[in-house]
Amino acid sequence: MRVGRALGTAMLPCLLVLTACSGSSKADDPAPPSTSATAAAETGDGQTAAPALDPAHAVEPPGERTGAIAYSDIIVNGSKTLDAATIAKVQRLKGVQDVEAISLAEVPIENQALTVAAVDPATYRNFTMLNSALKDVVWDRVAGGELAIRPALEKKLPIDEDDFLRLGSTDDAPAVHIGALAPLSPQIDAVVNDTWIPTLNMVPDNALLIRTGSTSPITLRTPIEKILSGTKASVQMTDVVAREGLDPDVVQTAVVVGTVADAVGTFRYTVLSGGHIAPDPAWEAAHITTQTVPILGSVTCNKAIFPQLIAALNDVQAQGLADTIHPGEYAGCYYPRFIAGTTSLSNHAFGLALDINAIENQRGTAGRIDRGVVTIFKRWGFTWGGDWRYTDPMHFEMNTLVNPQ
Repeated sequence: MRVGRALGTAMLPCLLVLTACSGSSKADDPAPPSTSATAAAETGDGQTAAPALDPAHAVEPPGERTGAIAYSDIIVNGSKTLDAATIAKVQRLKGVQDVEAISLAEVPIENQALTVAAVDPATYRNFTMLNSALKDVVWDRVAGGELAIRPALEKKLPIDEDDFLRLGSTDDAPAVHIGALAPLSPQIDAVVNDTWIPTLNMVPDNALLIRTGSTSPITLRTPIEKILSGTKASVQMTDVVAREGLDPDVVQTAVVVGTVADAVGTFRYTVLSGGHIAPDPAWEAAHITTQTVPILGSVTCNKAIFPQLIAALNDVQAQGLADTIHPGEYAGCYYPRFIAGTTSLSNHAFGLALDINAIENQRGTAGRIDRGVVTIFKRWGFTWGGDWRYTDPMHFEMNTLVNPQ
């Protein structure tokens, strides 16, 4: 058994694509010269290795892969760093085969929380699908400072024409070049190396991937929970049975990073049916409230949103645009749920997004929201869903804490 730590990501001149079924790879169109330092070099197995474009986030390439390849059976996720002594106790449990320490965070992007892991590419690769684990170029690119994401997310994220993705909801959020589309381990959407931990304000080593081999993972839940007693870390099964859906018997933990992290804190919840979740009652009591705001009337949202929401709506009134917002078409703010058809948290689950004029502003349309209203909301720290790749013009979400004073 061994314990691995997370390293970092780098930027490379072209995008590597892996599919879960074919095991093939291809390099797409090269990025413009401004993002490409030198030509890529051919490795001995015909794969392409490219130089790091972001030296500040580059680490040594992982080299030759060693060790067994298999998904984790258990994932531990908490809001604080798991110290070496705690990890060692988990590692020594009878039935535990491998333990990998990683850093895990939820990054809000266009009304979804992207689960990002900072990993050691040399060791984390063994916890992914065989097709990914065997491709040296994927992990060379992660080591070089680039981002690897699940292929299914390519069309769902606001990736620019040069294959950069901002990890956050503001214009100045860190931009990372996507170097590979590759199947990752369960419940992880994207990986970088651990040089990105301070850049993304992640908590170092707050999560563990655990493999149990021939031992049933469910038999290890209680022993692991005893070791983690007092940490409030969740212990989630990720074996083939659990991968059909999140475990409803486990309190899930989401550590939100970015500009609205202070408004959310550590978010704990359990999974309900129909895509709904039940937030920790203590979190809900501390963060969610109902207030009366201009134009819309009574709304239930995160406490942090109200000062700038009220300021924005006051400005809408002052500009003579109040009649362009229809209170009868207000579709809610705090709505504890996943994004439809996924297990990604919506910003509505945090009470930091609201939908207005819903009838005339459906997803995938340009919408009929008055653009003067849009401008006002943006000035008060909101992102508008109408700007997204797959538009959601009824949707406004807080991306920055703004003091109305």
